[in-house]
Amino acid sequence: MTARSWPPGAVPAEPLDPGAFRSVFRRHPAGVAVVTLADGDRPVGFTATSVISVSAEPPVLVFSVAGTSSSWPALSRATSLVVNFLAAEQVDVSARFATSGIDRFAGVAWQWLPSGEPVVDGVPSWVRGEVLQRTAVGSSFLVAVLATRAEQRDGSAPLVYHDRAYHRVDDGSAV
Repeated sequence: MTARSWPPGAVPAEPLDPGAFRSVFRRHPAGVAVVTLADGDRPVGFTATSVISVSAEPPVLVFSVAGTSSSWPALSRATSLVVNFLAAEQVDVSARFATSGIDRFAGVAWQWLPSGEPVVDGVPSWVRGEVLQRTAVGSSFLVAVLATRAEQRDGSAPLVYHDRAYHRVDDGSAV
């Protein structure tokens, strides 16, 4: 991050209280994805609601992950990964990959890609990519990924997280 320069006489504001910040973002809907990667021969994955498209040319996405995440050590070494975008029917997959201290892949249908990353079966779409950069920001890391392959299926409504609950977006939800 670059240092911000303040106009002469301006006083920098104090950071927002973490609780108030969380409260604002609870009300901001986000798509739900599961990021999967290989740590040697072991699959690793976690739920992410922070995935965003950064650039179409070249195709780059980013997501954030807490530095305290049990997946961070493997992610800090990974050269490639898959972002699995979940369908509304996959609440159980999201919840499983958000739970610490369990085998997150147990009971979830998945397979290895020929390139060596795990991918979750039945997702409406997924993107495989090469890790470009990891940037420490606060207590988390932003991970930038160059997309190298994608698959997409039609027909599934996406899974959305809003105000501590899962929701679906479909044709009837358009305003």
